[in-house]
Amino acid sequence: MSLTKNDKTCERIAGRVKWFDPVKGFGFVVVEGVSQDILLHANVLRNFGQSSVADGAGIEIAMQDTDRGKQATEIFRIEPPESPAESALEDLRDLDQDAIRAAALEPARVKWFDKTRGFGFANVFGSTDDVFVHVEVLRRSGLADLQPGEALAMRVIDGKRGRMATEVAAWEHAVKENNL
Repeated sequence: MSLTKNDKTCERIAGRVKWFDPVKGFGFVVVEGVSQDILLHANVLRNFGQSSVADGAGIEIAMQDTDRGKQATEIFRIEPPESPAESALEDLRDLDQDAIRAAALEPARVKWFDKTRGFGFANVFGSTDDVFVHVEVLRRSGLADLQPGEALAMRVIDGKRGRMATEVAAWEHAVKENNL
């Protein structure tokens, strides 16, 4: 499908994130049948409402040919990697899966997240309780990292060790779901 952006033709395509480094501010998308990797800039990702994306995540983008090569100009959809690592969180395995799916997306803000340690904490708006966020939950949600102060949406449940995120999404998802 062809789109027009800034008087240039864009093609809407689906592919996979090859890698994305939030520190460098870019990464690449690979698409079957496209010989050249497609640049994914952090600004395009931020316009979608995320600061990171997991390697191997499915992604639907608008691609544009430029003087510097192929670049993503807009993101339409991000899906978790096809074969995410098994969750190391026993707490999630022991919980009622219907209850996890039934939990509403709640608007939240990242308190801190340490990718090296594999976890961090966020706060749901209107509550001072910390919500535990594990890196495996991020990966299953199609994310790779979180930044302090970042607004996001989370499905939160009460686990054995306290409140924990079972899904993390862009802030816009909570706004749409809760009509905020």
